[in-house]
Amino acid sequence: MENLKKTPLYNTYSEYGGKIIEFGGWAMPVQFEGIISEHEAVRGAAGLFDVSHMGEVEIKGAEAFAFVQNLVTNDVSVLNNNQILYTLMCYTNGGVVDDLLVYKVSGEHFYLVINAGNIDKDFQWMLDNKQLYNVEITNISGVVAELAIQGPKAQKILQEITDIDLNEIKFFYFKSDVLIDGVKCIVSRTGYTGEDGFEIYCSRSEIEKLWHKLLDIGKKDGLAPAGLGSRDTLRFEACLPLYGNEISQDVTPLEAGLGFFVKLQKNNFIGKEALLKQKEEGLKRKLVGFEMMERGIPRHGYEVRVLGEKIGVVTTGYLAPTLKKNIGLALIDSKYCELRTEIEIVIRGKSLKAKVISKKFYKKNYNK
Repeated sequence: MENLKKTPLYNTYSEYGGKIIEFGGWAMPVQFEGIISEHEAVRGAAGLFDVSHMGEVEIKGAEAFAFVQNLVTNDVSVLNNNQILYTLMCYTNGGVVDDLLVYKVSGEHFYLVINAGNIDKDFQWMLDNKQLYNVEITNISGVVAELAIQGPKAQKILQEITDIDLNEIKFFYFKSDVLIDGVKCIVSRTGYTGEDGFEIYCSRSEIEKLWHKLLDIGKKDGLAPAGLGSRDTLRFEACLPLYGNEISQDVTPLEAGLGFFVKLQKNNFIGKEALLKQKEEGLKRKLVGFEMMERGIPRHGYEVRVLGEKIGVVTTGYLAPTLKKNIGLALIDSKYCELRTEIEIVIRGKSLKAKVISKKFYKKNYNK
């Protein structure tokens, strides 16, 4: 673990029984008490995640809006100040550089939250595409720390030590200069679990204080520290994509079923031409949900077949903790995407029966 990057909370993990793994070049807790119990805590009460490994980039300047609008697939013009947009950055061939959140502070100031494993690549991509735009692009990942408190009791717990009424923050909005236990924070009503909750950004020197305080006051309401393991099972049940699984430089947003976040009517953005062409020609492969009909747990990278012929690959698969079913997501040949189509998943050399189902595995419980 010596050569891995560490968040400011690294030394606190052992206090809570954290089991550390390597993730995207970071030493991160995969679990504390256990993946299933942490998953259930988030679905039933609340979980607290250290997500300080995520990246943050500030875009400032007279042409900040025009730059960001060209950089991403979604339409930034719809944003009010203090509103957030989920979107993607694409290569010119339509493959995905990363998926991200765009926070609009003002027309001349945006805050982009990017994936931990992609920070250097994303930042370089932004610099490479700065062109003649009058903007300053600053990677502030090294000074920002982040917590995510997620679950039906997240608001109740966080409210106890917050100086504003959290009802003021609507879904996919944020507030700056919020005091949490005296610490100045940006607080957004966002998350990656399918549950209501908040993401909290503050200086790296203050995050440990908030981590301990929240776990202390939240104990009575069932708040549990949660690791990357449950973060993955939770986002998977809610069918939220993971970079490197459902999307990548080799998979376009359209293939991944994220067309809603690609506004092809926009004047221009990087990758538009390729995505327009792909849509007009029709998708050769698509992301589908599936359920195992025979006993076996599907995993990322497993082959998908029909009558012995490979038609695709599993992007994510689990025994879903909430649904108690062996289900998965797979990128497969479009000919086999109809609901109830029988497919085979190759698990330990054996082809096991599965069927295509809706990707709406779990009803998201957002407070809008």
